[in-house]
Amino acid sequence: MGIADHRAEIENLLGVYTFAYDENDMTAMAGCFTADAVMSMRVADGDLVGPFEGRDQIVGLMEKSLASQNDQRRHLVSNVVVRDLTDDTATVTSYLTLISIADQTLTVLSTARYEDELARENGAWRFARRHVQLDLPY
Repeated sequence: MGIADHRAEIENLLGVYTFAYDENDMTAMAGCFTADAVMSMRVADGDLVGPFEGRDQIVGLMEKSLASQNDQRRHLVSNVVVRDLTDDTATVTSYLTLISIADQTLTVLSTARYEDELARENGAWRFARRHVQLDLPY
């Protein structure tokens, strides 16, 4: 498999994650992470949030976050850079633009940088470690 094939699959994983969150599809969300995945985040220069350890904790975090929202979120991922690619692992950096749609108004809530370590399991890329560095609170 060539780098272009891996890159396409990695970009697809990023897309599946965003659609899963935006459409509240926690089954698809769970499929984006390894069973022992770790996720953390930091808002601006604030304290580290997490780590959330394991797929179940991560999905629980997403469910709690969604339950607290009264708008439609759209997560836009761009500037995807794939580093340290092997057949089974990859390090990926990308940007997030987080948009809210409520009361017929579109608002950019924040931007962020994703720092990801991916693992290939059963032929599919999954997040093994994910860190979200938000530029602003939302």
